[in-house]
Amino acid sequence: PYDVVGDPSPIAGGSRWDLYLYMGDDQVHWFSILNSLVIVLLLSGIVAMIMVRTLRRDLAEYNSVEEKEELLEESGWKLVHADVLRPPPLAAWLATTIGTGMQVLCMSFISIACAMLGFLSPANRGSMLTVSLLLFALMGVAAGYCAALAYKAFKGAQWKSLTLLTAFLFPGIVLGVMFVLNFFIWGQHSSGAVPFGTMFAVLCIWFLISFPLVWVGVWLGYRGTLKDPPVKTNMVPRVIPSQAWYLHPLFTMLIGGILPFGAVFIELYFIMSSIWLQRFYYVFGFLALVLLILIITCAEMAIVLCYFQLCNEDYNWWWRAFLTSGSSGLYLFVYSIVYMSTKMVMTRGVSILLYVGYMLIASYSFFMLTGAVGFLACFLFVHAIYGAVKVE
Repeated sequence: PYDVVGDPSPIAGGSRWDLYLYMGDDQVHWFSILNSLVIVLLLSGIVAMIMVRTLRRDLAEYNSVEEKEELLEESGWKLVHADVLRPPPLAAWLATTIGTGMQVLCMSFISIACAMLGFLSPANRGSMLTVSLLLFALMGVAAGYCAALAYKAFKGAQWKSLTLLTAFLFPGIVLGVMFVLNFFIWGQHSSGAVPFGTMFAVLCIWFLISFPLVWVGVWLGYRGTLKDPPVKTNMVPRVIPSQAWYLHPLFTMLIGGILPFGAVFIELYFIMSSIWLQRFYYVFGFLALVLLILIITCAEMAIVLCYFQLCNEDYNWWWRAFLTSGSSGLYLFVYSIVYMSTKMVMTRGVSILLYVGYMLIASYSFFMLTGAVGFLACFLFVHAIYGAVKVE
């Protein structure tokens, strides 16, 4: 026999988890925000200098009647006005990646907003994943709409191919990798394997909800209207002069992804610790602010590099704009490998395979999100500067 003595607690029942949710490292999160703001202010200063000083001077010169004959011998971004809106190669694939990136962005914003408002508890890890999956399916409308508008700007005509690519490319790759990884978990007879019923439910969500919504989005985008292009495109493409080594696409991609990744890598450490080291992550307000800073950084970095490219008379900016900021996904994957080797102890090959596979999916999603933001920023920037210059 034994006795049980209960002492009354002054802490309300709903607040007794706070002790375990308290992380005690708010100063680190504030440092992360300050680090990101410094990067944003630096890039904002560069963009402001380009927009206010350089572009104002360029527009004044290009629109001056007296100097038109002198400009015939000069170089600059105006000289490629008849080629800057020439449709890119693989237009349907580029439009698909843009639509998917906006889909991931909308899903991220709404998921974080739900967590900030208290609808999702950090103690219930599965709720965040479930809500994100459902939101991704529902945001198929945004993916189809954005992809259709981009494809319309590219003057594309294969709308059926665009719809199928948008509906099946990114989700097919992600679900394919997840199903293959799940087979390895089954092979280890682990209780962490996803049941067959859940896999079937995910496929039903994909085919019965996501695909029809993508089709609706493409239909709405096809019926939408775009502003008239600011310049006309010549039939014969202009010859691109030889470029300096620092303007090579590979180099600009590597440079363009550093600052966006640098703006978020401190917060990424806490997110990855929450996922892989069973720690709690509850500062979703910080995460929303970091996501906003990431978007601003991607946009400004893409605009700066696009301007330098156009000034050197290289008008092939469509894919470069996407890949420049999207390359931050590569840095995320490299960082995840460094994190695995320094913070985690994995001895079994299946564990390493699962970690690499899931981080590859996360890096691919990050690549889509940041690339779409960079492309949209450059698209608006190019239309703004060429709409402000007088072209005969």
